[in-house]
Amino acid sequence: MEIEKARPYFFGDIGCWSERTEVHKAASLGQTSQLQRLIQSGASVNVVAVDSITPLHEACVRGQAQCVRLLLDAGAQVDARNVDGSTPLCDACSAGSLECVRLLLDHGAKTNPALTSRTASPLHEACMGGNSDCVKLLIAMGACLEAYDLYYGTPLHVACANEHTDCVKELLNAGAKVNAARLHETPLHHAAKNTRVEMVKILVEFGANIYARDQHNRKPVDYTTPGSPSATCLHFYETTPMNLQQLSRMAMRKTLGTRALEVIGQLNAPKLIISYLCYQ
Repeated sequence: MEIEKARPYFFGDIGCWSERTEVHKAASLGQTSQLQRLIQSGASVNVVAVDSITPLHEACVRGQAQCVRLLLDAGAQVDARNVDGSTPLCDACSAGSLECVRLLLDHGAKTNPALTSRTASPLHEACMGGNSDCVKLLIAMGACLEAYDLYYGTPLHVACANEHTDCVKELLNAGAKVNAARLHETPLHHAAKNTRVEMVKILVEFGANIYARDQHNRKPVDYTTPGSPSATCLHFYETTPMNLQQLSRMAMRKTLGTRALEVIGQLNAPKLIISYLCYQ
């Protein structure tokens, strides 16, 4: 096996391209002992295959946390990009490996790597897979809630399109823009298409515009099946003026988030207290 000296890695750099190496294989399969032997023998941890995938990418996409640790400790480039521009953190978030995500962030991985026409952010990837724990950690580390992907829009669009209600809650609680639009299409349009009643209710209670029209001049309700629970829900919102209690609930959602509202509901707090809190 050819041994290469580690050197800085740059996106588009082909100077150290190679076929898939034994280091790639060991990292992918979680063979920690083999990987450690290869590293100790001088094998490069930053060698890239013809698709620009590094051993660290391989370990992250498979959620091989011990291999990720070994590679990082041996000097693996934490923000290396593959041919699509994705970083190891993107792969770890896609795989839903919270341990790998933590390791990468602890070693300085960028929470908000520059996006290209072919990449989504780590937060997009976590939302796509419904990995709410990863979403929560990324948000705590400063992930951009409004990162914009050309194909999907914002992370909230992605979470709604893929029917991941827990991720939607995390994003909204953190302050994601509920009416963000991609080609005039809002997260509520996606929730309506997927007939997710709970998601529709949460979005509306955070201020989603039920009258928003997309590029086809269609409202969210226009994407529902007549008579379905989601259609009934949206028709109710359209035809029934909100009372003070509903407005208070919306204000509470925006101010304190879903968790605080659930706690208050369990405590059966008087409406007067709720109203007071909402308008402070």
